[in-house]
Amino acid sequence: MASNPFSYTDDTLKQLVTDALAHAKTRGATAADAEVSEGFGQTVTVRQREVETIEYNRDKGIGVTVYIGKQRGHASSSDLSPQALRDTVDAALAIARYTATDDCAGLADPDRLAREFPDLDLIHPWDMPVERAIEMAQACEAAGFAVDKKVSNSEGATVSTQQSHFIYGNTNGFLAGYPSSRHSIWCALIAGKGDGMQRDDWYETVRDPADLPAPEFIGRKAGERAIARLKARKVPTEQVPVLYESGVAASLMGHFVSAVSGGSLYRKSSFLLDSLGKPVFSPIVQMTDLPLIPKGLASGAFDEEGVATQARDIVRDGVVQGYFLASYSARKLGMQTTGNAGGNHNLMMKDTGEDFAALLKKMGRGLLVTELMGQGVNPVTGDYSRGAAGFWVENGAIAYPVQEITIAGNLKTMFKNIVAIGNDVSRRSSRQCGSVLVEGMTLAGT
Repeated sequence: MASNPFSYTDDTLKQLVTDALAHAKTRGATAADAEVSEGFGQTVTVRQREVETIEYNRDKGIGVTVYIGKQRGHASSSDLSPQALRDTVDAALAIARYTATDDCAGLADPDRLAREFPDLDLIHPWDMPVERAIEMAQACEAAGFAVDKKVSNSEGATVSTQQSHFIYGNTNGFLAGYPSSRHSIWCALIAGKGDGMQRDDWYETVRDPADLPAPEFIGRKAGERAIARLKARKVPTEQVPVLYESGVAASLMGHFVSAVSGGSLYRKSSFLLDSLGKPVFSPIVQMTDLPLIPKGLASGAFDEEGVATQARDIVRDGVVQGYFLASYSARKLGMQTTGNAGGNHNLMMKDTGEDFAALLKKMGRGLLVTELMGQGVNPVTGDYSRGAAGFWVENGAIAYPVQEITIAGNLKTMFKNIVAIGNDVSRRSSRQCGSVLVEGMTLAGT
C-alpha cells in the first residue's frame, strides 16, 4: 500500500491495547486481554438499473476481558479515547468482581501462543470509486436480464469492498495483529410471472479483487439459475439419494463443526459426544483445517486468543481426528486448545475425483438440492429436516425443477451415507467442498 488507508496506525492500535492491559493490572486484574479493531468499506446496490443504496461504513472498537483470579469480566467500547479506554477496563473489572469463580477461566497457556507470523497475503485494497462500483453493479444486473426475456425482475446487484485491521494482546506477553480485506459481488434475479415466479442468486467473495470473476459472469449465473427453476413441480414422498450442490453442501460441514466444537461438547448438547477416534463419516471422507493458506477467507497465524494455529486432519477415512476447541472449552473437557477460538479456519473436504456430471450419473435417479430453507436441525439428536428446492434427476440427467419439498434424515446416518464428493469446489466461505452425494434420504413431497 502506498499509504495507510486506516485512521489508526498499527503502532497506535498496539499502544491502545498496551495501555488497556497496563490499566487493568494497575486496578487489580491478575490477567487481562484486549483487542482493538478498525474497519471501513463501501457497498453499492443497484436495482432495475437504478442506484438503490450507497453505503459507507467506518467502525472501530475495543473489547477488554479481565480476570481477578478465576473471576472473569468483559466490556467493550467504540470510543478509543484514553478516558473511555480506562472506563471500559473499569467496567470489565466491576463485572468480574460480581462473577462466580470458574476454575476453567483464564488466558490461553503461554506456551501455546504464536511466535511466528507469516505473511498470509490477506490485505488487497480495491481502489473502487463509487461511480465505477455503480457501473459494475449495473453491468452485473444487465447481464442477468440479457440471459432470457423471462428474467422479469431483480432484487438487485451489489458490489462491496471492505478492509479492516486489528491488534490483540494479553498479559502473557502476546501482542500482534494484521490487516485484511474482503470483496464481493452479488446478484439476485427473478424469472417468470405471477404464481410461477422463481428467484435465484449468485455471489463471489474473495480477499483479492483480482480473483473476482467479471460482474457479467455473476449476473449471467444468477439469471441462468432463475430461468432453470421455472415450471417447478412437486414430487411424491419417497426414499431417494440426494445430491447437495457444492454451495449448499458446505452446510453439512457446518453441522459437523458445530457438533464437535467445545461449547456443544462440554454442555453435552451434541449428537457427536465422545466421537474422537470413532468413525462418524463414510470412509471416503477426508477433512482438513488449513489456517495458513495465502488469501484464505479464514486464514490466520493465531486464533482469537493468540494461540498458534496449525494444519490439522479433522476427519481421516471417516474417523474423527480432532475437535474445535478454545482454551476454556478445552479445560472443561480436560483437553488442550486446538487453536480454534473463533471457530474453524479454512476447512476443506477432499473430493473423490468425480466432476458434477459424473455425480449426476452416479446418482441416476434422485434429487439435486440447490437451495435449503429453514433451520430444522436438532443439534442434540442429529435429526435433520429442511425445506429444499432443486431439480429432479432421471437417468443421470437433470429432468425438471422441483419445489415445496422437505428432505429429512439423521445427520449420523447421512454422514455415513456419503458416497461421493465432487471436484466442483465452492470457495466462497471458510468451509469448502464440492457437491456431496448422500444415499437414502426421505423426500417429503405430495
